[in-house]
Parts: sequence; C-alpha cells; structure tokens
Amino acid sequence: MSDLTLRGGVGSRLDSEIEVKRSRFLCRIVRTETEDGAHAAVEEARSEHWKARHHCSAFVLGPGGAPDQVRRSNDDGEPSGTAGRPMLEALAGRGFVDCVAVVTRYFGGTLLGAGGLVRAYSEAVLTTIDSAHSRGLVVGRDRRELFTLALSHADAGRIEAELRQRGVLVLGTDYGREAVLRLADDDPERLAAVVAGVTAGSAELESVGHEWVDVPA
Repeated sequence: MSDLTLRGGVGSRLDSEIEVKRSRFLCRIVRTETEDGAHAAVEEARSEHWKARHHCSAFVLGPGGAPDQVRRSNDDGEPSGTAGRPMLEALAGRGFVDCVAVVTRYFGGTLLGAGGLVRAYSEAVLTTIDSAHSRGLVVGRDRRELFTLALSHADAGRIEAELRQRGVLVLGTDYGREAVLRLADDDPERLAAVVAGVTAGSAELESVGHEWVDVPA
C-alpha cells in the first residue's frame, strides 16, 4: 500500500463527527511532520473543546516500513487500549502517514463498554479518512529524484505547462536571472527524454538529490 496523507502540506486539516448512543465523537486529522506538531494539534483540540473530558490521539510520522517511523497513541483517560490504539490502527491500516488524528468525545450518558469504545474511536477516524478521499483531499507520499531545469523567463510558462501535460511533477518555480523549475520523477531517463522534447534540446536537467514529495493518490 502506498503512503497517503492530507493534501495541502503541513497544517492542512479535516474534521468530521459521528454519534454513538448520544455520545459525540469529533475527529480531526491534521498533517504534521513532527511530534511537536502532533502534540500541538492535540492541545488545540483540547483548548477548543475544553468541556469535553477525552481528547484521544494517534499519529504516524515518516514513511511506511522505515525503521525510524514514529507511531504513538494516547487514550487520554479512556480504558486502556480502547481509544488511541484503534485510532492508530485505523490510520496505519489506511496507509496514512505524517498526520495526527485527534478524537474528542462528549459523553452522551450511555456507557458504551470497551468494545463499543474501540468501534466508535476507530469509526471516527475512518469516517474522516473516507471524507478526505471523497473530497479529493488525499495525496500519496513517494520518494522521488529531484531535478532543476533553468529556462528563460519567456519560455518558462509554456514549458512548465507542456511538462505538466506530459505527467511531469512540477514542485514549483524559482525566479531570478532565469526561471528555475523544480521537478521530481521516479524515471530520470523518461524525464530527460520529455524535457529534451519540449525544449528542443536547449535546456539541461540538473540532479539535486532525493526527497519525499506529494504525488497524485
């Protein structure tokens, strides 16, 4: 399964809500790349919903399969294993990385039991992920080789458009004496051929390393 996350970069966020036996479960997923960012998202939810008793959380940071990937969860006062862990399993099971899920619970007066809590907290996260997919707010995360392509300002706009039409991932453009496109690709030979075609061989790619980038899901 490919790694997925929220579209829009660090700080992008999506909220949803479910109700189970009159208890409200408010879930938000926030994109982050650091544990500090994850903890800040939890505290923001706690401050916003200060009347609620529980603000359970789970986060996954780093690419799937990486030895240094970080996974954490917190039940925040719910019975052990009934909130944070099922939330973490929901994120990981759907391949979501570089994000934190926070579920705030407003108690509705009816005890749900351990099994009911597990299902509710998991469903809250899965509902938010499904909403992200249905709204086109999900992107993939992939390690790609990075390149720069220096062009004249007069040609940059046209060539960028032609590259995008041919499926080249353009990360952005830096403007100085020349316009320098930043490109990412997993097939350098194909990219070189595309660039040669759209520039009539007048511009040359420069490799500048590797990076994890957003790609179409």
